Amino acid sequence: MDAKKEVDARGLNCPLPILKAKKALAELQSGELLKVVATDPGSVRDFQAFARQSGNELVAQKTEGEEFVHWLRRR
Repeated sequence: MDAKKEVDARGLNCPLPILKAKKALAELQSGELLKVVATDPGSVRDFQAFARQSGNELVAQKTEGEEFVHWLRRR
């Protein structure tokens, strides 16, 4: 997927990956994609809840070894 912006949240624990993603989404235009790479296993459910609460679309989530990759589309 071709993300307009990428956030490196490796080594950060909740709620920092969400806070960094929220800040990055604010800089995007509606419909643009954000990619977030995190190492916190809790980020999988955190991003699901964040998408529901914020109205942004959680397009995909993928686990790559020790990393969790999340793609969000700005509403």
